[in-house]
Amino acid sequence: MKENRVSREFDYYALLFFVMAFIGWVWEVLLYLCTEHAFINRGVYRGPYLPIYGVGGLLLCFLLRRLRERPLWVFLLSAAVCSVLEYFTSWFLEALWGIRWWDYSGHVLNLNGRICLAGAVIFGLGGTALVCLLLPLYEKLYRRIPRKWRVAACLLLLFLFIADATYCAVRPNVGRGISYG
Repeated sequence: MKENRVSREFDYYALLFFVMAFIGWVWEVLLYLCTEHAFINRGVYRGPYLPIYGVGGLLLCFLLRRLRERPLWVFLLSAAVCSVLEYFTSWFLEALWGIRWWDYSGHVLNLNGRICLAGAVIFGLGGTALVCLLLPLYEKLYRRIPRKWRVAACLLLLFLFIADATYCAVRPNVGRGISYG
């Protein structure tokens, strides 16, 4: 292992996925708590994670890590990458279940209600925070956790996620405040 570099093994990315998916879940729960004054477990799954944020975080990690010293580029590319991911995820979920989990039709500069300018700006800011601030912190914390504990946490989280995904493949999380349509 090179000095000051993290050996990027499967558990590195799996744990990063779950950290980002959990942060996304917290973000959306807080957003709805502030706007709707209600706790709403957003997303297709029942657990405290939104996989779209985990996938987005991994994409930004893979694509933009080398641009860490260029935050304006990270912002612009994060906004673009995450907006494309959000658009196609919205389309896929609607095609699969006939349900929309989000609808930005009332927002300025939206595209088919699937993405909007405000969302892109938020994703740009979040991606910049991830790439420029959180990834270096994550790498330091990752190094401090013994490998056996990382692998155990990874296996437990994957087991719970697969069980949740299996259940929700038949009974997705829908209802008031969760989906539209």
